[in-house]
Amino acid sequence: MPVTRPRRFVVAPSGFKECLDAHDVAAAIAAGIRRVVPGAVIDLVPLVDGGEGSAAAMAAATGGRLVPARVTGPVGRPVDAHVGLLGGPGPLTAVVEMAQAAGLYRVPADTRDPGVTTTYGVGELITAALDLGATRLLVGCGDSGTSDGGAGALQALGADVRDSLGNAVGPGGSALAEVDGVDLSGLDPRLDDVEILAAVNPHNVLCGPNGVARVFGPQKGATPEQVDELDGALERWAKVLSRDTGLDVGRLPGSGASGGLGAGLAAGLGARLRPRFDVLLDHVDLDGALAAADLVVTAEGALDAQTPRGKVPAEVARRARRHHVPTIALAGTLGAGVETVHEAGIDAYATIVPAPIGLPESVSRAAELLTDATERALRMVLVGTLCAARAA
Repeated sequence: MPVTRPRRFVVAPSGFKECLDAHDVAAAIAAGIRRVVPGAVIDLVPLVDGGEGSAAAMAAATGGRLVPARVTGPVGRPVDAHVGLLGGPGPLTAVVEMAQAAGLYRVPADTRDPGVTTTYGVGELITAALDLGATRLLVGCGDSGTSDGGAGALQALGADVRDSLGNAVGPGGSALAEVDGVDLSGLDPRLDDVEILAAVNPHNVLCGPNGVARVFGPQKGATPEQVDELDGALERWAKVLSRDTGLDVGRLPGSGASGGLGAGLAAGLGARLRPRFDVLLDHVDLDGALAAADLVVTAEGALDAQTPRGKVPAEVARRARRHHVPTIALAGTLGAGVETVHEAGIDAYATIVPAPIGLPESVSRAAELLTDATERALRMVLVGTLCAARAA
């Protein structure tokens, strides 16, 4: 077969957390491609995973709009957030991005403690969506700074979450160690007429050795002692939810999403927990773009052993492989177990950082570093095609 240089590219990255959104990442990669292939045809497909930027991206993709809302942030202080209303036909659909109300970026870096942060504001965002007349809710679960099992969100919507003395359980995951009952009779009655889909990573479960406290607690600021404490508290919460709602959420796929928000939404509100890309890619024709591509470039802030477990680069590579299109992944950092990304379909990967630099500098120069790294990677690809052509 003749060997040809890639001319048509799909650029399908995630955002770089607390740095660049997916659109900015895609633009930086495209600039690098054009340095090497000036006449390239580039399909930009910036992707979201339910975390930061999801509501804005989905509203933009469907001709919808963002509606501002002021809600309770994860540390109890008010924050300015928004609800995304999707455009197009069908029922009025609202995107509730949990990170807007309870994302890790909302928690000051020097005070991060998932034992006390709350999803109360997520419940307030759901209320705001109901006030707008939405009859279908897509709840994006990602980039959370919480581990309260969704208890705060349920309380904001009218649920009574109490301890053995009949007192309301306080905010945060640690308080769930005292939970003794949940009464849903006071929930906002409008929820009965609303379809709720939670876009989750199905690999994340609430409890057990791979429970959300153990896997993600340290990233949110939990000490080893707190990890054990949170795991025990969430186990207790799972038992209470199972007894009082009839749904066993302890190891339900996706129940651990966003610090257990998935569990609270499923048991408390009857939400359907669906693999996030099944929900979020309904509004993006990624597969159509991949079918016409010669090469795919994806990216995320970090590539590591977690990447194959539901991260954007792995999903992109999985779909690209179905179309027999090779995939390159770029990342700010390469972590432990990064070699496992090959099993997910990523053919090659590289860091965007060419030399040791501090985090503040890498963040401030992220777009520049992405463009340069794309150029380097693509020049290597072209060398390979030249060698293959000579061998042929």
